[in-house]
Amino acid sequence: MIEIKNFSKMYNNEKKAVDNVSLKVGDGEIFAFIGHNGAGKTTTLKSIAGILDFEEGDIFINGKSIKKEPIACKMQMAYVPDNPDLYENMKAIDFINFICDMYEVSKEERKEQIEKYLNLFGLQNNINDEISSFSHGMKQKVALIAAISHNPKVLIMDEPFVGLDPKAVFDMKEIMREMCKEGKTIFFSTHILEVAEKLCSRVAIIKQGKIVKVGNMEEVKGDESLEKVFLELDEENLKKE
Repeated sequence: MIEIKNFSKMYNNEKKAVDNVSLKVGDGEIFAFIGHNGAGKTTTLKSIAGILDFEEGDIFINGKSIKKEPIACKMQMAYVPDNPDLYENMKAIDFINFICDMYEVSKEERKEQIEKYLNLFGLQNNINDEISSFSHGMKQKVALIAAISHNPKVLIMDEPFVGLDPKAVFDMKEIMREMCKEGKTIFFSTHILEVAEKLCSRVAIIKQGKIVKVGNMEEVKGDESLEKVFLELDEENLKKE
């Protein structure tokens, strides 16, 4: 479970990039985080993952504070950024094994997981190639495989579908559904609102660092599409400004 309590993040002592956000993402839940570029999505996700420090509030991973127990929190989660910076000179298989080593995954356990996902994403013939030779989409697949191969309890992803081919998008959605059935927590940002609408049980919309709408998907969108609700909220806020 992820619990965000009164979280605020400021850059250079100026305006808050995220302002007093509180959210809870439960076990067995796929939660979408949507908003414009610069709305505060990536800042929030990086803070949950323990990459960014923050001034106010706290974030808990299965009851542990990311501020007070960062290592214990990180051992339970995986984070996939929107533009993964991988070790370019490493072979794909070496990078994936390196991540599994950090999470202390046994060789027996990881072997089955890695083979499963390499085959699923069609990378089985490229595992001994250097990452520098990969396209953006292939690098994204390596990052995703490395993240899920250590079987995290919490999966945090920033725009995970960008750069993926249609089959890989479908396969990743199926993986997320399987993880949900296993009681895992999934929190991700996306600009692909149709995917969020069909895949997620709950959603939060953030604008200029503040949550403007949050709830069950059906409650948030009602009889409309998520895209239409998002655009209507955007228009309402523009009028207020």
